[in-house]
Amino acid sequence: MNDGVIYKVINTFIAIVWLANGFLCKVLNLVPRHEMIVERILGDSHAIFFTKVIGILETLMSIWIIIGIKSRHNVMLQITVIALMNIIEFILVPDLLLWGRLNLVFAILFILLIYYNEFKINKQLAL
Repeated sequence: MNDGVIYKVINTFIAIVWLANGFLCKVLNLVPRHEMIVERILGDSHAIFFTKVIGILETLMSIWIIIGIKSRHNVMLQITVIALMNIIEFILVPDLLLWGRLNLVFAILFILLIYYNEFKINKQLAL
């Protein structure tokens, strides 16, 4: 497989992760644990609203990834959001995470995949 195909496959996978977590888990509330996490961190009064907003933003992130405009800005935002969300959850709500504190390891691996795809594979395509 050439680098262009690998880049597109990984990029599609990344977009699907954002779409699944945003639209399916948060907007459609198919995984109520996400709302519980938001509730515990931001408070009970507006947990449903903030969970939906976060889900919509994650859905929009998936669309931005597929469109590919300003992909390096997108990647830096993804890395920042993933790191911040997972550090906050690691500290405040590890009991609600799918894999507990081990979630942070998966987040770091996902960050590395996103970074590698954009700044290594995609950089080679530009050469």
